[in-house]
Amino acid sequence: MASSGLPTGWEVRHSNSKNLPYYFHPETKESRWEPPSGTDSEALKQYMAEYHSNHSKSQPRQTNGTEGDSKIRAAHLLVKHEGSRRPASWREAHITRSKDEAEEIIKGHQQRIGSGEVSLGELATTESDCSSARKRGDLGFFGKGDMQKEFEEAAFALKPGEMSGVVQTASGLHLIERLE
Repeated sequence: MASSGLPTGWEVRHSNSKNLPYYFHPETKESRWEPPSGTDSEALKQYMAEYHSNHSKSQPRQTNGTEGDSKIRAAHLLVKHEGSRRPASWREAHITRSKDEAEEIIKGHQQRIGSGEVSLGELATTESDCSSARKRGDLGFFGKGDMQKEFEEAAFALKPGEMSGVVQTASGLHLIERLE
């Protein structure tokens, strides 16, 4: 098995309640969603893509379509920067890139997706700074008021199958694809 890139004593476990991987240290009983300090980000990225990515399409709960229950399903790819509200991710314990650098990165992703070279879901698996990367960026169904305002407005403006331009929120920069 490939090295996970985690510091000695840390391991990757799977949360049954959230259906996502997390980081656990059996000796100290510490658990966390973000990688611990001292993690080799590149090794972890490769390990997670190989062993903890969900490539199957889940069947989400459907809504009944009534007015108060209108939900959509979307996936996203997030690139955080040093000014993000939480500048850490499963890929990097401490994100130091500037907002301009994050913008260059996400525009490169946008170009690759737009050219048909790769799908948003495929790219999110290894490049998104959100833990939803393990689910190809799939956030499941959500309604109005569930997401940050800028994200929600962009997602609800899309038709199924469409992808947004770059969307800026307090979390960072996103590309959003409406799935349903």
